[in-house]
Amino acid sequence: MNKIHIYDSVKKEKVEFVSIKENIAKIYVCGPTVYDDSHLGHARSAIAFDLLHRVLKANNYEVIMTKNFTDIDDKIIKKMHDSNRTLEDITNTYINAYKADMKALNILDNTIEPKATENLESMKDMISNLMSKDLAYKTSDSVYFDTSKDSLYGSISHKASDENSQARVEANIEKRNPSDFALWKFAKTNDVSFEAPFGLGRPGWHIECSAMIEKHLAYKDGDFQIDIHGGGADLLFPHHENEAAQTRCSSNQQLAKYWMHNGFVNIDGEKMSKSLGNSFFLKDVLKSYSGEVIRFYLMSTHYRANFNFNEEDLLSSKKRLDKLYRIKKRVYALEASNVNKKFSEDIFNALNDDINTSKALSLIDEMIGNSNDKLDSNPKDKNLKKEVLANILFINDILGFGYNDAYEYFQFGINESMKAKIEELIEKRNEAKKEKDFTTADAVREKLSKMDISLMDTVNGTVWEKL
Repeated sequence: MNKIHIYDSVKKEKVEFVSIKENIAKIYVCGPTVYDDSHLGHARSAIAFDLLHRVLKANNYEVIMTKNFTDIDDKIIKKMHDSNRTLEDITNTYINAYKADMKALNILDNTIEPKATENLESMKDMISNLMSKDLAYKTSDSVYFDTSKDSLYGSISHKASDENSQARVEANIEKRNPSDFALWKFAKTNDVSFEAPFGLGRPGWHIECSAMIEKHLAYKDGDFQIDIHGGGADLLFPHHENEAAQTRCSSNQQLAKYWMHNGFVNIDGEKMSKSLGNSFFLKDVLKSYSGEVIRFYLMSTHYRANFNFNEEDLLSSKKRLDKLYRIKKRVYALEASNVNKKFSEDIFNALNDDINTSKALSLIDEMIGNSNDKLDSNPKDKNLKKEVLANILFINDILGFGYNDAYEYFQFGINESMKAKIEELIEKRNEAKKEKDFTTADAVREKLSKMDISLMDTVNGTVWEKL
């Protein structure tokens, strides 16, 4: 098995990935709070950890990929009151929308997708355990975790504990320490609430992930519960710091052996946020660009770096992906042979080095250029064509793009009624050719050409693309 190196956010260096159990990788990635449509930040994180998933699979690991849905939260409750909709209606709507967006980006299916509301008993058990050890305490509004009782608090993010106090919020004089955080929030008027031994209320955000990891993933013996915990860089503190503290104090285990975080998305230079009003919803971008193009663009920058999203670069990135599909057209309707050994080894070396997509994409550019040159010299070289197709299939498996039909890729943006009209004209041309009415056949082809539709007659029939 090849060595894989990843950047550990806690150690702040690249380290060799050695799984807790041989050939098994247990991963938990913090998923969305489902009160609205997914945006480019969600897409960036999903693609980053999908690449990790694919690279580990390609290295023969059994990957147990887990991503949660936070389906109880202040924002969800506000949306309930504002829209007069039920919690289930809101959360199911946005969970389904999120899954559709992830499918468009060709994200591999998760192994486990726990919802917070379906794991309340585990959260209550963990809170009760912490209270029994005097690591948590009740006030009039919540049950809080006592950060002063955890000597390792701050060791995940390397931030001082008092940074958790959020100075802009009026201090709660009942809290023992400014950095203490809520494990369970007691019910308010018109609040969503659940029965618990310590009072009617609902869970705090941080306890959700700790409890779901312990229930669905955790190794019960050893130093660590799971192999990798991941999420956006904004979650490192306080969310992941607080998760780690809860788990450490409840189970006497470290939550994860490795911590990984992806960078922010900026829109034309500004950090993407709702408050700036520049939070691009993924569904809106998908109206103008295919999910594959967005995926390719977002992975052109290393997952840990901040990403500056702008349409000019997106268009340039699409032209780069177009080149892959143009060579895929040159090997159309053939069967793949075996991937080029050196090409696959070079790709593995790049991706096993903390998922170096920039290097991997440059190797793909090089493969496309060299293959085009060879095909120009010997256009009938079937062995080369079959190897090129095998290389593209390999790229799809490990990087998640190149999977579309070579002609359908260039049909994006054409509505169904226009597609039906084009197919109708192609059928008319085919009938004319059968009857040796080449005047009509040529006239139909010319009409399609004026519509910017290019035809190619293959052994499997006529295929088309939009120029």
